[in-house]
Amino acid sequence: MLLYDRSQIGFKILDYLVANPAAQDTADGIAQWWILERCVKKYAPLVNEAIEDLVERGLILERKARDSKNHYRINQRRGGEISELLKRNLDQS
Repeated sequence: MLLYDRSQIGFKILDYLVANPAAQDTADGIAQWWILERCVKKYAPLVNEAIEDLVERGLILERKARDSKNHYRINQRRGGEISELLKRNLDQS
């Protein structure tokens, strides 16, 4: 899970400002564009690996759309199994 404490967020803000010294934004903008955007880029490869795993296991379905991109959705036929997996994961947390 992706959790940061206050000091880690502070360092990410400073790192962004050093790389972009003319930058300024609201707190919402900083959270969305400075922090979350970098997290998205950092974790995109892991997201792709997780998606591949879920497709291979038949838990989500993949479909190539008209935009030539793959779109994903839950495999409704495996809903009970998915619910059990989620419940077990929550119980372990």
